[in-house]
Amino acid sequence: MNPVSPLFEKIDSSIEKKVDLFQNDFARYCLRAVFACLFLGLGTAVAFYIAMNGEAIAPGLGKMLYAFMFSWSLVMILYMNAELGTSNMLYMTVGVFRKKISASLALKILFTCIFFNLIGGVIVGFLVAQTGPFQHLASDSYFFHSISSKLGKETIQIIVEGIFANIVVNTAVLISMRMKDDAGKLGAIIFIIFIFAYLGYEHVIANFPAFSLAIFTSGGVLENLSVVNVLHNLIFALIGNYIGGGLVMGLGFAWLNKSKTNYLD
Repeated sequence: MNPVSPLFEKIDSSIEKKVDLFQNDFARYCLRAVFACLFLGLGTAVAFYIAMNGEAIAPGLGKMLYAFMFSWSLVMILYMNAELGTSNMLYMTVGVFRKKISASLALKILFTCIFFNLIGGVIVGFLVAQTGPFQHLASDSYFFHSISSKLGKETIQIIVEGIFANIVVNTAVLISMRMKDDAGKLGAIIFIIFIFAYLGYEHVIANFPAFSLAIFTSGGVLENLSVVNVLHNLIFALIGNYIGGGLVMGLGFAWLNKSKTNYLD
C-alpha cells in the first residue's frame, strides 16, 4: 500500500466534506458557491476601482494596484470556506484519480459549483453596478479597457492563459494547505495570485462578476461587449482552467504522490 502524504490527507478530507455537504445539504452547498463570487466580485470591484485611481496618478500604476487588491479575493474565499469552481477542478480530479469519488458525482459537484458561482457573479455584478464608484464611468477608464481587451482575445490565447491562471490559483491553494501560520498563508496567497492577476490571465469564475459588472455599467460604451464574445471567453477560459487546475495540478500531483517512495508532498 502506498504511503499517503500529509498534503493529500488534507485534500482527501476536503473532498469528503464537499461530497457530504453536496449530498446531504444541497442548499447550503449552493450558497457557499454563491458566496465565492460574492467575495470574488467585491475583490474584483475594489481592484478595478483602485486601478482606475492609480492610472490617474501614473500610467501603469493601475495594473500593479489591480493585481495586488484582486489577490485578496482568494484570501476571503479560502478563509470563509466558500466553494470556488476553479479549485474544485483540482479537488474533483484528484478525488476521481484516487477513487474517493465517482466521475459522475465529481462532474455534478463541479458543474453545480460553477453554475452557482455564475449566479453569484451576476447578482454581485448587478448590485456593485448600483454603487457610487461605478456610476458614470469614463469610456476610456481602466475598467472598460480591461474588459474590452479580454473580449478581443483569440481562442488559443484564452486557453493558454486559462491554463496558467489555474495553475497559479491551485498552487496558492496547495501551498496554503501546507502552511500553519496565518501570516505566512496570507503572504503566499497574495503574492502567488498577483502573478496571474498582473499578467492578465483568464479565470472563468473571476470573469463572471467582471463581465456582469461591465454589462450593467457600460451603457453601450463597449462595442465588443456581446453575448457571443462573452461566451467565447467564458467557454475557452473554462477549458483552459480545467487543463491547468484539473489535469496539470490535480492529476499531475495526484500521480506524483501515488508513489511507494518517501518523496511525497
